[in-house]
Amino acid sequence: MPKAKAPRVWLDLDQAALDAAYDQSAYAPNMNHILDRCTMNSESVRERLGAPRRYAYGTAPIEKLDVYSTGKAVAPILIFLHGGAWRKGLARDYAFPAELFVHAGAHYVVPDFAPVQDVGGSLMPVAEQVRNAVAWIYRNAGTFGGDSDRLYVSGFSSGGHLAGVVLTTDWIKDFDLPADVVKGGLCCSGMFDLEPVRLSARSSYIRFTDEMEQALSPQRQLDMLNAPIIVAYGTLETPEFQRQSRDFAAAVKTSGKIVHLIVGEGYNHFEMLETLADPEGLLGRAALDMMNLV
Repeated sequence: MPKAKAPRVWLDLDQAALDAAYDQSAYAPNMNHILDRCTMNSESVRERLGAPRRYAYGTAPIEKLDVYSTGKAVAPILIFLHGGAWRKGLARDYAFPAELFVHAGAHYVVPDFAPVQDVGGSLMPVAEQVRNAVAWIYRNAGTFGGDSDRLYVSGFSSGGHLAGVVLTTDWIKDFDLPADVVKGGLCCSGMFDLEPVRLSARSSYIRFTDEMEQALSPQRQLDMLNAPIIVAYGTLETPEFQRQSRDFAAAVKTSGKIVHLIVGEGYNHFEMLETLADPEGLLGRAALDMMNLV
């Protein structure tokens, strides 16, 4: 008698397949090598540029951000939101792209924010921290020579999700700031609808609720999108990460907003991340173009 198929949980995926589709390790065997290299390259960048300025954007110990300053006054600002499945990662380990942007004439800013397990398993306070960091940068850009009218956000993986959250924030209602606080966004390899994420093994450490799923799914908040965005993914990423980016870009286009989709042929999840530090890399070139920098 043939073995019964496991029930489908999401699209054509059963539970095991869905869990695997939200776990990059099986699709990126060089994951640890690349992340170690990013950490080492970040240290090398600090040796060449000097230590970043460290500012508090809130009162919690984790609520600080690193600013790598360019020599130009009133310069544009690129905020980078790191990945790590919302549960790990530090700003200091994502300094490696700073050299590219500092030399191109932009400030490069990396906020720290709480791992989800430290805030009761909810993504709501994590999202609030990231939004508070962006608001602080906008209000205090002059402190480090930044131009608040040229503020851009980028993010990778779970940070790509958070960049999407920033881009779909109601800045007028929630922060008494202009609707177009952010002038452009780069969302790489992110998650933009939390329904399948909620159904996956990630629910073992994230306490999803209906409110969280709705409020923090950028694909459902496109009426709040006020900036052109770039969405990027690699063809060697998991099927769900690829689909999430394609569907998000398609939804943005359907909504009448400006979007550019970048597909990294032959790149896995973490290989896409490294291209942010290269002026000829997929993400590095896209970010410079977004900010009108050479």
